Amino acid sequence: MPFRGIAGHSGPIATIRRILGSGRVAHAYLFSGPEGIGKKKVATAFIEALFCGKAEGCGECISCRKILSGNHPDIHTLEPDGQFIKVDQVRGLQKDLSYRPYEALRKACIIDGADRFNLSSGNSLLKTLEEPPGNALIILLATNIDTVLPTIRSRCQQLSFSGVPVEEIAGFLENNGVDADIARVAASLAEGSIARALSLCSEEIMAERSEVITTACNLSLKNMIDLFSFGEQFDKDREKTLQIIGILTSFWRDMLHLASGSSDLVNSDLSTLLERETSRRSREALLRGLDQLGKTRQALLRNANVRLSMDVLSMQLAI
Repeated sequence: MPFRGIAGHSGPIATIRRILGSGRVAHAYLFSGPEGIGKKKVATAFIEALFCGKAEGCGECISCRKILSGNHPDIHTLEPDGQFIKVDQVRGLQKDLSYRPYEALRKACIIDGADRFNLSSGNSLLKTLEEPPGNALIILLATNIDTVLPTIRSRCQQLSFSGVPVEEIAGFLENNGVDADIARVAASLAEGSIARALSLCSEEIMAERSEVITTACNLSLKNMIDLFSFGEQFDKDREKTLQIIGILTSFWRDMLHLASGSSDLVNSDLSTLLERETSRRSREALLRGLDQLGKTRQALLRNANVRLSMDVLSMQLAI
């Protein structure tokens, strides 16, 4: 995908364009920013332009077509195997990069999960970052820059990415045939991620959103069976659970806004439910719920047990 097909990220893309125009491409870059906002798309577009030899990929030459189909022989990818990227994976990548390019002038690699190296696998990568074989380009992607090993950060040129603005996401969705009201809600819930916004756009997901919010609002400490049943449905799907937490966070935040007299609401299509549930909760209870939603999200991102985390959250949201 050429740069012009990517929504948002005008700053990092402008920097990459200058790098390509100067002809002084570094051997390693570290892209950091929230998950799902398009860092990998920008990295792929960077490589596409480099291999195409133009300001951005033309999308028509053999190289661009192979990159689009995901089968260019000179592009390698590396992702965590489980919780971490392992030493054997790094050694396999080093072996791949040691061979001469098949078609391009150099090889390239995208490492998705630069914040998920352990000490041994990270140290194994250092020599390659300092002197990539055959002048290979290595682009590392990280969600949390603070958890990337300092030795890795120091050997990369860094580019920081932020979420795509809500207005841009909503416009993108509408241009792709999504109903305007659904596009607005999905964009607001997406936390800057077009990929997440797209996943929220179906009528099924929107209906499920309403059901989950209603169930969470009805949790009661007087009914422990229903309370623990709520957490049970998220026992195995971590990604889905994180999505649900995002939905609940937006609703609890809307309730706090409403309680404070603000009309700036994400879930305006659920206004009747919002007004009813806000009237049942104190400001302190809303703040406590938002705090626990944030803590639960962070715990799940650190690989905490999903069921246990949701049981604790259920008790904090219950009234």
